[in-house]
Amino acid sequence: MIGSETVIRAGNGRCGVTTNLPLDDIRVIDLTVARAGPTCVRQLADWGADVIRVEPPPDRAAAVQLGTRHGADFQHLHRNKRSLTLNLKEPGAREVLMRLVDTCDVLVENMRPPVKYRLGFDYETVHARNPRLVYGSISGFGQDGPYASRGGLDQIAQGMGGLMSVTGLPGGAPTRAGIPVSDLAAGLYLAIGVLVALHDRDRTGSGRWVQTSLLESMIAMMDFQAARWTIDKEVPEPAGNHHPTNVPMGCFATADGYVNIGGADGRLLASLCAVVGLPWLPADPRFDSLARRSANRAELNALIGARLRTRSTAEWVAAMNAAGVPCGPVYRMDEVFADPQVEHLAMTGAVEHPVLGRLDIARNAVRMTDAPPTVRAPSPELGAHTGEVLGELGYEPAQVERLRADGIV
Repeated sequence: MIGSETVIRAGNGRCGVTTNLPLDDIRVIDLTVARAGPTCVRQLADWGADVIRVEPPPDRAAAVQLGTRHGADFQHLHRNKRSLTLNLKEPGAREVLMRLVDTCDVLVENMRPPVKYRLGFDYETVHARNPRLVYGSISGFGQDGPYASRGGLDQIAQGMGGLMSVTGLPGGAPTRAGIPVSDLAAGLYLAIGVLVALHDRDRTGSGRWVQTSLLESMIAMMDFQAARWTIDKEVPEPAGNHHPTNVPMGCFATADGYVNIGGADGRLLASLCAVVGLPWLPADPRFDSLARRSANRAELNALIGARLRTRSTAEWVAAMNAAGVPCGPVYRMDEVFADPQVEHLAMTGAVEHPVLGRLDIARNAVRMTDAPPTVRAPSPELGAHTGEVLGELGYEPAQVERLRADGIV
């Protein structure tokens, strides 16, 4: 059950619990780096896929990778996976990778488009070897086009995709979001695409090349802000902590913190105004329609804000919820996980890491009935499953040792 205090330990073979999970018949090659690609693969691993993360051997691994492997970010990104070390720059590594391709359903990579061709695991090559395999790619700007060879970073995509232009205070400088939105969106969109392609493969027998990019994902995440331009030809501006089109809706200071409220129209507006002691406000000619409230947003927010500063956040949250007005406090991360509803939702799962001990890791946001926890095993130590995976591919122990001696694994 989700929320169980059982601590799952990594075992031999496919890590953790693998029964009764929707994807436990799927094997995935993880050739990803950074965040967007691992975010995609993590979705598949959480739901039971046998994910084999291909990494450089210890003497080839980047120092920064080794230095951060035991950090919180790596542990969060790479739970529920196995680790195979393979030096893809060595000619002999290609046969190992292709044997793995023969056994897998999905390959995910997020290198610059030319790299996979140079290393010999591009879609065309892999598809010819295993036509049923679904090939997933994330790039910065797309697999072709004038920017295809550029490296992509989340903040660059936030800027080029429009997010920074609508984030921050009115009249202020463009502001990045506090999380890597384009990285996370690209990973989630690609995971959806991979699952769609797997379903399609069941009907057609053939895998597809599934692609997205940081830029495409960021533009898609702009959602109604993008539609304001594509349909209405309106260029959105930043609205700070208030909703860009619904008024009043946003973040207000209280006597001891901040509260988010939503009471933009109808009954909610009347209830909000009654709770804060401004029952006359909805009938005021300055505020009696959404258009007038938008035109007089600053004046309206000032009136409501002055009232909200007279009591604590907890008092306002209690009063507004009692009146049916959507609202909530603005938490720091420690406060998030101390909230009773978050505790009830059991948003972390405990695993036992062989070096770090017990770790509490944020779980997948999706629940399913009768499914084991999505956090089942810690991120693997570098190459922890190399011998195991090679054995599954038919390599004898002496052959494995030869691969090690040659610097291939």
